Amino acid sequence: MSVTGSARLPWVPAWAVFEHYLVGLRRTWRAGVFSSFLLPTLTVLGFGFGVGAYIDQGVGGVRYLDWLVPGLIASTALQVTVGDSTWPVFSNFQWVKTYFAQSASPLRVGDILAGHLAFVLFRVLTTIAAFLLVTGLFGALRSPWAVATLPVVALLGLAAAAPTFAFAASVSSDSWLAMLFRFAVIPMTLFAGVFFPVESLPDALRWLAYATPLWHAVDLCRAATLGVGPQWSAVGHLLYLAAWAVAGWLLALHAFRRKLVV
Repeated sequence: MSVTGSARLPWVPAWAVFEHYLVGLRRTWRAGVFSSFLLPTLTVLGFGFGVGAYIDQGVGGVRYLDWLVPGLIASTALQVTVGDSTWPVFSNFQWVKTYFAQSASPLRVGDILAGHLAFVLFRVLTTIAAFLLVTGLFGALRSPWAVATLPVVALLGLAAAAPTFAFAASVSSDSWLAMLFRFAVIPMTLFAGVFFPVESLPDALRWLAYATPLWHAVDLCRAATLGVGPQWSAVGHLLYLAAWAVAGWLLALHAFRRKLVV
């Protein structure tokens, strides 16, 4: 009696795209260890123990290291997301033209986009899982709810990756990608509550921080690792990040179709 046929799992086209990037990761993962894992760990040591040693009262009665770590979790997820959603996407269109080869197969545009986005989320989740392990060894996670940061950073990853895919698919030069880091990622990292409370900012800058997806993820991650309630509604945070993800998906799908569908 055959075990094939209806007993087999259905083939998911996007999974084939995801596997393509996993195969590439086997050869290149060592190159990304420093930027996605060692660098944030060194930041924990430098800021958490170095700067934190000079902040006796902590932040809101919380030790500075414990307060800082959830911000670094969210900002690391953002940086890994944008890094994997800029030059790799631009390269697949302009240099190695992987997307065009994939579109010549039975894969649909949505499959190509979904498979690559899934790989970016995989990179984010594995990076943050390792980061949680290290910071846990430092004793910087005060609540078992810290594991809830994983779905939070996954949603942040999708909220940041999808519009970044759309941007990288639309620009004509990779110089625009460097500008994205310079004028969006770095300011977000500095002013979205990672290193100090946004309440210390002037009103105009504070509301700009609230508008960024990073601040919403930082607040949720901080609530999870400290075992307290978020400053704003958790449902509101999640809906805001989901809105970025949905809008980004639609923009990315439009940009990919414009390039790949003749």
